[in-house]
Amino acid sequence: MSRPGPPSRTTAVRPGPGDAAPAGHRRFLIRGQLRRPLALTVADLRERWPQRRAAVVFDCATNGPRHHTFEGPLLREVIDAAGPAFDVRRRKDRSRYLLAVTGGDGHHAVLSWAELDADFGDAPVLLATAMDGRALDEAGSQLVVPSDRCGARYISALTGIWFGTCALPELPHDLSPGRGVGRF
Repeated sequence: MSRPGPPSRTTAVRPGPGDAAPAGHRRFLIRGQLRRPLALTVADLRERWPQRRAAVVFDCATNGPRHHTFEGPLLREVIDAAGPAFDVRRRKDRSRYLLAVTGGDGHHAVLSWAELDADFGDAPVLLATAMDGRALDEAGSQLVVPSDRCGARYISALTGIWFGTCALPELPHDLSPGRGVGRF
């Protein structure tokens, strides 16, 4: 079962006219199938959740191995504060949820909730507030997946995180379950 995060002091769903982030401080949205969608800055991440540290090495296709130390809260704890719309007692319900993370350059990645959930993968994925000792307030938070060997899911300058389930694609009639082909 996912561990409860700290109490949420955030009530904003979308930044309103008076909710603008300080100049040079990027705000990103966490939305989807959540009870309390969030609009957060790097400062919010630093102030509202415990900070973890991860020293990582990942292979960059163009520059070879990259060594960095990131600090920030666990993505799981931030999502927990947003109130996922699943029944925490039902593991199979929790295992259906996905996260789509988007960065300022349009790059995006998908993670499963099961990767993060303490009852499943328990991966220490971070929303970085600092990289190599430098605060990321102006650059924006970064998704950090310490267990990844390559850096393709390291998303910079986060603009949004969507959390929810996706409908299964329709199977062609001749491949529907019960016809011998396409059974799961």
